[in-house]
Amino acid sequence: MSEARTPAQIEADIARRRQQLAVTLDEIGVRMHPKTIVGDAKAKAASAVDRTAGRAYVSVNRAVTGVRAQFVSEEGIPRLERIVPLTLVVVGLAGLYAMSSRRRRS
Repeated sequence: MSEARTPAQIEADIARRRQQLAVTLDEIGVRMHPKTIVGDAKAKAASAVDRTAGRAYVSVNRAVTGVRAQFVSEEGIPRLERIVPLTLVVVGLAGLYAMSSRRRRS
């Protein structure tokens, strides 16, 4: 059977449990405080933004590296056989756009 406890032991147990309850209530109070809730929400939002920005950076970096690889060799030498035709196409499109703008004005 269980041992009989003395009134002093019971009082000590009650005091210990009160202290544990006070600590628990303090923790709940801190967690439920509006500033804590807002701070947690801000931290989560900042983390999501950082994660999204990191992913965007990686995607853009891959795209730029891929495009660069099309126009520059691994040794860093420009690939004129690809640059010259593209330049001619861009200049031609710009000329056509300029001509069509002039026709609209007249």
